[in-house]
Amino acid sequence: MVAVLTKQNLTIMKKSLILLYVAFLGIISCSDDKDPVFVDSTKPTGTFEIKRSGTFIDENKAGSTGMASLGVDSQGKEFLKFDENFKTALATGTVTVYLSTSSKFMADPENGNPNLLAIGPVRMAGENYFSIPAGTSTAKYTHVLLWCGSAGIPFGHAEIKN
Repeated sequence: MVAVLTKQNLTIMKKSLILLYVAFLGIISCSDDKDPVFVDSTKPTGTFEIKRSGTFIDENKAGSTGMASLGVDSQGKEFLKFDENFKTALATGTVTVYLSTSSKFMADPENGNPNLLAIGPVRMAGENYFSIPAGTSTAKYTHVLLWCGSAGIPFGHAEIKN
């Protein structure tokens, strides 16, 4: 007896293979891994060694307090850390963190802001970590600035020292 492959038989075979593949994926992707590992790239891996730090000085009555620290994790990745006592006015939603060569925010867009390094927005009080982009040297920066973009005013700064 010779089996004849018809269009209908081929369609049934294709559908069967697709169902088998989907079932296989369902089985392997729904394993019972009780402890999934989540890697947060904004947090240090292992220990965090502080290299330089300073205390925030409030500006414009924003209530800025706490400590800022530059340091490295156990893999050599650099981070800026705000300690658990960090606070500032966050209601505007536009408080941006900068590293700077001075305590004053001096935008110089024509020259690419050589004395400022934008780190990112701060979203909450308390402990915060900001990953420093790979290949970026922070050696020349002496201050951390909190800048409220919507009001165009500083909310605070911290001089970071050894």
